[in-house]
Amino acid sequence: MSIIHAERITKVFNPRGKGAITALSELTLDVREGEIFGLLGPNGAGKTTFIKVLLDIITPTAGNGTLLGSPLGTSKAKAMIGYLPENHRYPDFLTGAQVLRYFGKLSGMATATLDARIVDRLRLVGMEQWYKTKIRKYSKGMMQRIGLAQALINDPKLVILDEPTDGVDPLGRKEIRDLLMRLRDEGKTVFLNSHLLSEVELICDRVAILNKGRLIRIGTVKELTMQENTFRIGIQGVVPDTLHTQWEATRVSVRKEAEELVCMLPDVTALNAMIDQLRAADVSITRISEQRQSLEDMFIDVISREEMQ
Repeated sequence: MSIIHAERITKVFNPRGKGAITALSELTLDVREGEIFGLLGPNGAGKTTFIKVLLDIITPTAGNGTLLGSPLGTSKAKAMIGYLPENHRYPDFLTGAQVLRYFGKLSGMATATLDARIVDRLRLVGMEQWYKTKIRKYSKGMMQRIGLAQALINDPKLVILDEPTDGVDPLGRKEIRDLLMRLRDEGKTVFLNSHLLSEVELICDRVAILNKGRLIRIGTVKELTMQENTFRIGIQGVVPDTLHTQWEATRVSVRKEAEELVCMLPDVTALNAMIDQLRAADVSITRISEQRQSLEDMFIDVISREEMQ
């Protein structure tokens, strides 16, 4: 089931003026139930604009979509969504618990339910000991934590997070990762926008990359970071020069890195042939793996190629 469905969504700001800006261009994507989905892109790519379209904060110029099976903008869908905006601000004279109570009341929660939920959400984000502390005394990391608690106060089915780990220390980021994976395990869907690609790589089931309002890549992290037909072969022993000469003659690219051979091969048949050659030369095979880039390296490569076009 698609929790988020976007169909050819376009957003143009100032469409009739000389300074028209196309923030989104015919964007189509689906986010599945129970997955953590990451939306990536450089500054100005349209990520936050897309989130605002989903939440009916701004109206698309063209296209349509659904949230939780209902058309964009319907109250039924909004009631089942939790949202943490980037650079969120709360009245600094309120305490953390008062912020949660305010948003819980906005969600229409009954007082008895809300009292228990506030305690649970503060504990969930590690803020129970600061619940009486006024917002003005919160650090950036504490603000992110109370923002997450606010996004979860109504027990949403879909959680939309814009830069959820911004300003959070490494231990806090680990705790937030664990929390998001726990939400997924409970069947909730998490849609997040983040510049911290190392964090996205650790937790996201699928990611999409936007650039200049266009969708340019979508898939699992493994699919997007795999370098096609490139393998790393761990070895013990000395590879004879005759094998290197043979590989060069057949235009097989092989380079030695410590106790590994990094090979670009046309297919798995060629990989098996190389393994047979190595074994025949009394070279032991310790491991074989497909070559992968980091998500960050892949992202930089993709965006760089886009900018050159």
